[in-house]
Amino acid sequence: MVRPGRLTVLAGPTAVGKGTVAADIRRRYEQIWLSVSVTTRPPRPGEQEGVHYYFVDDAEFDKLAEAGQLLEWAVVHGRHRYGTPRAAVEAVLAQGRPALLEIDLQGARQVRQNMPGAFFVFLKPPSLDELVRRLVGRGTEDSEERERRLRTAEVEMAAEAEFDISIVNDDVTRATDELVSWMGLTPTKRVDSHH
Repeated sequence: MVRPGRLTVLAGPTAVGKGTVAADIRRRYEQIWLSVSVTTRPPRPGEQEGVHYYFVDDAEFDKLAEAGQLLEWAVVHGRHRYGTPRAAVEAVLAQGRPALLEIDLQGARQVRQNMPGAFFVFLKPPSLDELVRRLVGRGTEDSEERERRLRTAEVEMAAEAEFDISIVNDDVTRATDELVSWMGLTPTKRVDSHH
């Protein structure tokens, strides 16, 4: 179980559903602080500045990285950069509040170097076939991008042993509740809201 003031890092292969689990935590567990990453990629439909990401240009990202203001950063899928603002994470941990970082594998490795006391959780798909289905089903990437992500995912799956625990994302609610219980909180009862 994670002690208060300890960072939890959630990582795993591309398209495994890290963002979906993080969104479920954001919706159902307000006491958990979720880090908002900085990225150079353009927003996807429905993404909001400061909620899903901080969208910046390359020059601004360079400034943050050079000033040591990022806990980790990486070039993802050979194109866009993503990073975690250091000051926000440190401030939340100092308050003793549960904090969660949802990042890619490269980022998780940097966090291990910068904050070795963090708790590392690997989110994995029920199978590689299911991961392929999710990648194709998302429809946000062209075939070349899907192929690149699939190659990346196969490499990323091999990194599971680097993590403290693994959680299978076969059901978002179940995976979220398992993660939350590892963070030392009691899972809440599911409340389905029909609007």
